[in-house]
Amino acid sequence: MSLVVYLAAGVFGFSSVLLFRRRPGALRDPLALSTCAAIVLGSLVFVCAAPLTLSAVNDLTGVPNFGAPLTYGMLSAYSCSLLVLLVNWRGGPRERVRRLVLRCMAAYAALIVAIVVLFALGDARTERLTDLDTYYATTPGLREMIALYLTGHGAALVAMCAVCVKWGREVTGLLRTGLRLILAGALLDLLGFQATKSTAVVARWTGHDLDFLSTTVAPPLASLAALLCSAGFVLPRLLPAAVAQWRGLGEHRELRPLWAAVRFASTAPQPRTAWWWLPQERLRWREVSIHDALLALAPYFDEDVRTRALDAALRAGRSPHQARIDAEAAMLAAAARRAAAHEPPLDAPSPYRLHATEVPGTSGLVELARALPGCLWTPRESQVR
Repeated sequence: MSLVVYLAAGVFGFSSVLLFRRRPGALRDPLALSTCAAIVLGSLVFVCAAPLTLSAVNDLTGVPNFGAPLTYGMLSAYSCSLLVLLVNWRGGPRERVRRLVLRCMAAYAALIVAIVVLFALGDARTERLTDLDTYYATTPGLREMIALYLTGHGAALVAMCAVCVKWGREVTGLLRTGLRLILAGALLDLLGFQATKSTAVVARWTGHDLDFLSTTVAPPLASLAALLCSAGFVLPRLLPAAVAQWRGLGEHRELRPLWAAVRFASTAPQPRTAWWWLPQERLRWREVSIHDALLALAPYFDEDVRTRALDAALRAGRSPHQARIDAEAAMLAAAARRAAAHEPPLDAPSPYRLHATEVPGTSGLVELARALPGCLWTPRESQVR
């Protein structure tokens, strides 16, 4: 069980690393900071709830079941962080946001203090690593502590569900998808973890034994619910960047034929740290390097080559735009061969400007790269002046 809980904590917490990796100013962004705080606290809840951690904490402090108020306090802090995150995510006037955040923090701080006090007043001499909630469900002090932490966590989940339903009607796109994931996670936590735990505790109050709900059913449902909530918070912030990186990777690969043909003419040095660059950074460097190479090859551009290739492309049924790209590819291929052979530049090079240098971004370069391997007309060396 501990291994599963630690794995859930690791996956849950890794998303916070991704958020901070995204940009250096994340610590100054209340939304990014509150998102990461909620995810980290959720990870710590899992870590604290693992039987191995509970046993280690109890041995370290010398207090039987000291891990219980630690875990319950961490869970209450996590509940508070979820509400704070929703407040920051929803936004609004700064003073109103600040006031709501302070109210949430004050309420759950009082809850955490009450949990610690009730634990100190109760009698928990027998160490229980997996079934403390039900074992001490009827013990004075501990009984109130258990009811209090379940109530605090349940209240946060109900508030989350209400906000997600209301706000989900007002937004679209990735934000709505994220809210639906959060709602699914909150409902699973409410109906899976909260309901099963409460049912098992109430069963003890009435003299029945449904401990398996608390010890076997609740933990995996809580893990799944936390992962869904984490995905809901992170998805709207990371998915656009992930999609952009994926597109950058595809365009970087599509530029390979063009880069292979002109890289010898580029004077842009590759930085030593390029091996760990993300796809978009690699794409930007390749774009700059190719433009540098095209500038170096411009003295070898032959207008006659381009004109002949353009006529051939039009006769083959190409559209005017595609015929232009094919002609430019043929002219570039001829220029690259001449430059690679260390031949002198043309006496009267073509003043023609490539389409790839007229449009922003890499779309023009990608079109040129696609046309380069299959030029409709490739001049023989004897035709190159």
